[in-house]
Amino acid sequence: MTENLHPDGTVWRNFYGRLKGKTMRATQKGYLEEDLSALSPGPVSREENPDRVPLDVDALFCGRPLWLEIGFGGGEHLVHMAARYPEIGLIGAEPFVNGVAMLLGKIRAAGVTNLAVHPGDVRDLFDVLPAGVVKKAFLNYPDPWPKNRHHRRRFVSPDYLAGLVRVMAPGAEFRVATDIPDYVRQTLVEVPKAGFIREDQPIGEAWEDWVSTRYEQKALREGRVPHYLTFRRG
Repeated sequence: MTENLHPDGTVWRNFYGRLKGKTMRATQKGYLEEDLSALSPGPVSREENPDRVPLDVDALFCGRPLWLEIGFGGGEHLVHMAARYPEIGLIGAEPFVNGVAMLLGKIRAAGVTNLAVHPGDVRDLFDVLPAGVVKKAFLNYPDPWPKNRHHRRRFVSPDYLAGLVRVMAPGAEFRVATDIPDYVRQTLVEVPKAGFIREDQPIGEAWEDWVSTRYEQKALREGRVPHYLTFRRG
């Protein structure tokens, strides 16, 4: 049906989840107004880039290897990685504006400069990233969508994974952290089917450079066990 198509003929994608939460503080609104545009990776949305022209990643990060965080939450992990690895460039994608505002405050505090921020659906970013450009990707504590009828909304489903596998380089690392056993189950089924190979890693052992996020701390307080999974793009 035409109402489900973009003007370029591609299918309109549904987006599920919150875009905005509780009222932000004045300082957070200031971060959005003053800092966000300067951290854009380039024209990503269909309004800005209707022809889906690929982003110039080499120009964006001066030739540094590119890493990607999918749904960065409050930005703890993203800023930690940027500070620890100044020799790489990171793009974070997050549609929840309150999380974006929290990230911008952390970027100011840490003074990191090797970050770009897409405040929207990561699938739009997949459309404009060149194929094979991402060397490492992170999916930390994604929305669990616990009801069975909503499992197709999880990131570890074919629609999302097809875009991810296209933009990742052969051999690139994909990390998943979650406290939901059924999310682990679906990840172990769907991610290999999409073209990834699981690394031989104890599921309860975090990565050496991991930093615990606010979502992980909440899970621990509520008695849920973190799980860590590592895959390689085939």
